[in-house]
Amino acid sequence: MSKERNGYGKPLDEIEPLTSGDEAFREKFISWKLPDLTMTDVKEYLKEKDTVLIPMASTEQHGPHLPLDTDTITALEISRRVSQKIGVLYTRPVWMGYSPQHMHEAGQGRGTITIRSSTLQSLLYDIGRSLIHHGFNRLIFINGHGSNVKVIDPLLRKLRYDTGALVSFVKPYMENYVGILEGLMENPPEETPGWHASELETSQDMAWNEDLVRMDRAEFTKAHIPDFLPDSFAKKDGMPDVEFEGFKYFTFPMDHHEFIETGVIGNPTRATPEKGEEAFERLSTHVAKGILELMEVPVEIHDREFVDRV
Repeated sequence: MSKERNGYGKPLDEIEPLTSGDEAFREKFISWKLPDLTMTDVKEYLKEKDTVLIPMASTEQHGPHLPLDTDTITALEISRRVSQKIGVLYTRPVWMGYSPQHMHEAGQGRGTITIRSSTLQSLLYDIGRSLIHHGFNRLIFINGHGSNVKVIDPLLRKLRYDTGALVSFVKPYMENYVGILEGLMENPPEETPGWHASELETSQDMAWNEDLVRMDRAEFTKAHIPDFLPDSFAKKDGMPDVEFEGFKYFTFPMDHHEFIETGVIGNPTRATPEKGEEAFERLSTHVAKGILELMEVPVEIHDREFVDRV
């Protein structure tokens, strides 16, 4: 196995695999990254396994201290670690996502690249159908960008209904739901450690490549209600819903800069690369274990050929 590395230099093949007894299978491949392989390698892989990971995220502003690639780093690193742990292939990341709220006003130079929901659905459908066409039966989308959740359901259902493939969408990050990262972040809930460019994302980017993180620019900033809403409403995070009388029943199509000027929701100043490494490891181990279970589920493909491909 090649010395495939993450951003800060730790060889991924030093991470202990979750399974044993597949050494002969592993030795057949120089990489678990699909585009690194030849068509002969892919055919050899499909003789024994039919699972493929598809990392997907976005290119969008993450405040003055984090790179635009932050969400894609999350999806790609989780995918690489999962692949190394259990010996499954992963594709190149889909680096653009549904991010209209991060565009800001024209000419402001925020750098976000967004695509329309219909474009994202069509793009992912064609990727999925291509993979199913070749013999993959289990498609696992590894998502790194929260707003993709808003538009992904029709795509997942269409792939399943059209082909019979096992299709899963995994969200290995923390926003409102702490989950497996319980106890890892130092920030209290009011400092939203899992939100946009806060403690978690900053830690993960530092673990990936500390040179990309400008901690000299990092500041603690809180979300607030947009100017168009009365003071009787309240907002603390990046969700589209807002509080009224302590309850969240109202939702508005808000842009990010309307409730946080800097792009940072929370306190990134307690971030460390060690926290990022631990977060990557907890999340990838959990996802890998789940995929091992899914690899045992019977799958019946009823329509494999990607006929409508032009």
